Amino acid sequence: MAKSTPGLRKKGNIWHIDKTVAGIKLRESTGESELEEAERYLAKRIQEIRSEVVYGERRERIFDEAAARFIEEYGHKRSLDRDIDTLKAVMPYIGDLALKKIHSASLDQYIRDRKAAKISAGTLNRDMAVIRRVLKLCVAMWRDEQGRPWLDNAPLLPTVQGVKRKPRPISVAEQDRLINGMPQYLADMALFALHTGLRDQEICGLQWQHERRLSGTSEIVFIITEERAKNDHERIVPLNSVARSIVNRYRDQSEFVFHLKGNRLERMNNRAWRKAREAANLADVRVHDLRHTFGMRLRAAGVSFEDRQDLLGHHAGHITTHYCKAEIARLIECVELLCGDMHGTELTLIR
Repeated sequence: MAKSTPGLRKKGNIWHIDKTVAGIKLRESTGESELEEAERYLAKRIQEIRSEVVYGERRERIFDEAAARFIEEYGHKRSLDRDIDTLKAVMPYIGDLALKKIHSASLDQYIRDRKAAKISAGTLNRDMAVIRRVLKLCVAMWRDEQGRPWLDNAPLLPTVQGVKRKPRPISVAEQDRLINGMPQYLADMALFALHTGLRDQEICGLQWQHERRLSGTSEIVFIITEERAKNDHERIVPLNSVARSIVNRYRDQSEFVFHLKGNRLERMNNRAWRKAREAANLADVRVHDLRHTFGMRLRAAGVSFEDRQDLLGHHAGHITTHYCKAEIARLIECVELLCGDMHGTELTLIR
């Protein structure tokens, strides 16, 4: 058996580097199972480090390396799983590209392939935002051993054009068909969305520790904290009698208001949602359309534009501490209009 190069050790089937080069500790996987290929990789890394440290040359980093650091450093992000999906999808297109060689046209084929797979322009633009974020961190945050940025300038990436999907509010009759085909936990979440206007992830992440009672009353609200809010602005969620009756059924069961066997639900748009949607002949209805329905029903009930904005969390400058008791009581009165006989607030949908 051939003797391996000093600094290479096999862990499982993969050779790993454990070596100090020019004063820098090199601890990483070669990604190779064959010794000859691992030695070639080690020689390349030694040359890169010596060029960088001894001769002051800057090592070229590839996008895959930047993506790996992003995942490691931003593991706390609420949307990390979604970001990882984006980065995995884009790797075959730019993963092996040097950061400085990435430009707007580098993603043309990725965009074409994703569009062919029926991925919406909105989803693609969110993918572009994740890629932009990684590249901007290479410019603004990450430095080599000489204090130089990984990338001098972040390239401009394209904005994907497409037909913007129009809101699809549902009528009371459609609501009944949809909810009747759901398991109880999902039906409760959908009805809660229709009475609060909360987003999918806001409902899934709702915790009892964020519940507050309005002093001197039986009214309760929930706080959507800054780290859980889409626009990073804390706000209150007033509950009407229907929403209160739903959450009260789940008390003392889990740290999360809505759960499945005590565990946090990842999303409402799951297999049960899609099955119920198909059974109700509402294939074009998304979870987010429940939020659109909430807003449009408030409008039909005569709720002012300003109050609708507050209830939907669209007022960027408003946070929880800016609301007084009287203002909260007024917002509760607004959402209470959606309870009881809803025919007065039902939308007439034109087909």
